[in-house]
Amino acid sequence: MEKKITIQFVSHQCSAEVESGTTILAAARQAGLVLESPCNGGGTCGKCKVKVRKEHLAHITRGEGKHHLSQEEEAEGWVLACQAKALGNIDVITTLEDKKEKNLKILDQGTSISYSIENHVQKQYDGTKTKVLFDAEVIGEEEGDTSSENYGVVIDIGTTTLVASLIRVTTGEELASVSALNPQSVYAQDVLTRIHFASNEEGLKTMHQLIVKEINQMLDKICTQAGIEKRFIYEIIYSGNTTMLHLAVGQNPESLGQYPYISQIAGGEYVEASEQKIDISPFGKLYLPPVISAYVGPDITSGILASRLQDFKGTVLFIDIGTNGEMAIAQNGQLFATSTAAGPAFEGMNITFGMRAEAGAIEFFEIQEDGSIVIRTIMQQKPKGICGSGLFDIVGELVRVGIIQQNGRFASSEKKVQYPKLLSRIEKYNGKPAFLLAEGVYLTQKDIRQVQLAKGAVRAGVEALLKAQQVESSQIDSVEIAGSFGYHLQTKSLVNIGILPADFLDKITFVGNTSKSGGKAFLLHSPYRREMKELVERIGCVELSKMDGFDELFIRCLNF
Repeated sequence: MEKKITIQFVSHQCSAEVESGTTILAAARQAGLVLESPCNGGGTCGKCKVKVRKEHLAHITRGEGKHHLSQEEEAEGWVLACQAKALGNIDVITTLEDKKEKNLKILDQGTSISYSIENHVQKQYDGTKTKVLFDAEVIGEEEGDTSSENYGVVIDIGTTTLVASLIRVTTGEELASVSALNPQSVYAQDVLTRIHFASNEEGLKTMHQLIVKEINQMLDKICTQAGIEKRFIYEIIYSGNTTMLHLAVGQNPESLGQYPYISQIAGGEYVEASEQKIDISPFGKLYLPPVISAYVGPDITSGILASRLQDFKGTVLFIDIGTNGEMAIAQNGQLFATSTAAGPAFEGMNITFGMRAEAGAIEFFEIQEDGSIVIRTIMQQKPKGICGSGLFDIVGELVRVGIIQQNGRFASSEKKVQYPKLLSRIEKYNGKPAFLLAEGVYLTQKDIRQVQLAKGAVRAGVEALLKAQQVESSQIDSVEIAGSFGYHLQTKSLVNIGILPADFLDKITFVGNTSKSGGKAFLLHSPYRREMKELVERIGCVELSKMDGFDELFIRCLNF
């Protein structure tokens, strides 16, 4: 029988009794603490850093992954919770904070189209009771006259963030909207890691319970804001990528992660809200928009609807830039789609000083004509890290002036550097070259590599999609960039980095959160449900993994 030990989490005044050899991360979860671990214990992200009392360091083994910590940090007692195993009783000081209400900057608006209101849910008062009808069929009754109380909700379920909007379905008026982090991301940051985590019963249960709890909390907030009762919400639209949809309804996503990559959800279907423990009307329903493929989900279906790509005359490219880069091309109404695993760098993850879009995050970076640097942070606070949009500004500007070379390495001489004085900002951080952005905040060589991988994936996806349809970049009439991350980018950063060809520079439009605005169209105009289901069946999918020469294309796209 294994020896029992106690791990005390001093910062939160709780503890866990575990077997000797248990990781601090596992003990924290047992104690009910959710330590951020985007790589799900792989020791690769360095985000689960905690401090062990110095006198207790003899009672732990650090395991692998300690290369994320400097010698000074290790000497002070810092360890990676996912790697450090406790062999005896220890005290742990966490850096855990409640980030849900921390001035997060999450986009909740997107371009939309005009349509008449023809919603699925109708109410009829017969003098005694109010009948609730769904698509002309009575699904329930309520005492008294409640015919004026008829609401729906659109939830954009992103890999990293969530947005919920409360809509009065009789008028289309948006009454309240709230945003939050997707709580699943503290266990697994990207889609592939999340699929792996949820491919067993216990992992799937964890992921499903987390999202249900968060959605119910968001419903509480928007109903409180609007002053309505949740029992009068009769329908929720779930708009998100295919993996997020599986996890949101408790469907095992394992088939999404292995050939031939099959979605267990077709979309264009309804799920009873009560079966999912979503706290709305007892006869409320969840609508899942049509799924294009295992890696091109209903968020793109909603985006296509919001932008009406099928009605566009000419050739338009639609790209949702994020952790899971999805894109579609429309040529006079004929659509093809693909996706590429861009990874979490877009959200500031796997970046040494990366952070989400919250107070103190560098969100804007520019080098002026005299070589001086302009930095803007969220909430105008002292810089403490870098969020996704800031990261791409930084790298884009440093590439433009030659501080970062085409191969991604820092310049070592003044040759081809536009402002040589900036070379003085290249210092040593943990013994390796890094660019000083602000006091205590650096861009490292490893960070640049992460940006190369992310941008290379998206650029390769764009090039492959164009090649598959025999379209030159110069023939694209319009480029629509969707998603919260893309909305906060500068056009020049996209081109400076090479995430998009220079041909696109004057053709780019930022269309915002079309996953939400398209979801609202699904909610309010029910004929769109049939139309989009039929359209999705005609959308061609470009499988990058099957494309000859894609690996070579990806490698070519890594260069700036």
